[in-house]
Amino acid sequence: MRSSQPVGGKVVVITGAARGLGAALAEQLAARGARVALLGLEPDELAVVAARCGRNAAWFECDVTDPEQLAAAVAGVEKRFRGVDVLVANAGIAMGSPLLLAEPAAYERVIEVNLLGSIRTLRAFLPLLIRSQGYYLQIASLAALSPTPMITSYGASKAGVEAFALGVRTELAVHGVGGGVAYLSFTDTDMGRSASRSSSGVRLHDLDRAVNRLVQGIERRAPYVYGQAFIRLLRPVRGLLPGVVHRVARGPASRFEAAVAQAGPQASSPIGPGGRADTKARKFRDPETTG
Repeated sequence: MRSSQPVGGKVVVITGAARGLGAALAEQLAARGARVALLGLEPDELAVVAARCGRNAAWFECDVTDPEQLAAAVAGVEKRFRGVDVLVANAGIAMGSPLLLAEPAAYERVIEVNLLGSIRTLRAFLPLLIRSQGYYLQIASLAALSPTPMITSYGASKAGVEAFALGVRTELAVHGVGGGVAYLSFTDTDMGRSASRSSSGVRLHDLDRAVNRLVQGIERRAPYVYGQAFIRLLRPVRGLLPGVVHRVARGPASRFEAAVAQAGPQASSPIGPGGRADTKARKFRDPETTG
């Protein structure tokens, strides 16, 4: 059991903080005395979250796939807070579609945001984390542990960030920086609710309980954090999951593909308000972008 290091007075940077898990995490950390820097694509939402967090919060509009915007956010955070103690790479989007019908740009954008965005975020903030000998928490997913038919871009990106975070953890330790991976199942956020509407029978897990587990993991500088307790039980048997999923998911996958085909191209769009915000931001920067 690792000793706990309270977050009071520490500077915590959270990406994807305009809503959902990132916003709830920022509010709970601020309530415990942390100073929080909120990064995201929705300035109006970020301002609301920052106001709820209090005077020790600041927000920065930032696309985590854009190195220039990340550099500007790093400079802004350093100017405001003089350093960073904790980095939570949470920004992410998702889409549900079989590969056969998926719009290619939207499919690949999920991987760019979730995987490359996380890598670029850590690269940008790493000098400040090294200076403070801080802690980096990568938000992954249950999808990193189990095959994910019909959301393969999301599953691939989350398996990728898990591999990245666990590998770089050793590199970080050389500099006194801690690293960890957080796993969550379907949680009651905008993204979770959007996903549940297209997946019948999906149970949404309590957001506050999941966030409390993340805060505890941050305070312990834990290598593994579980938003829901049952996920811990799956890690030792992850090698068995591909065969199980393959046997039980073919029928639902066939029905899902038929539904997507009937819905048309819009079914391949990133889901939820966060996905729409990313699509809007991309189209604003590049009018030729589609999807």
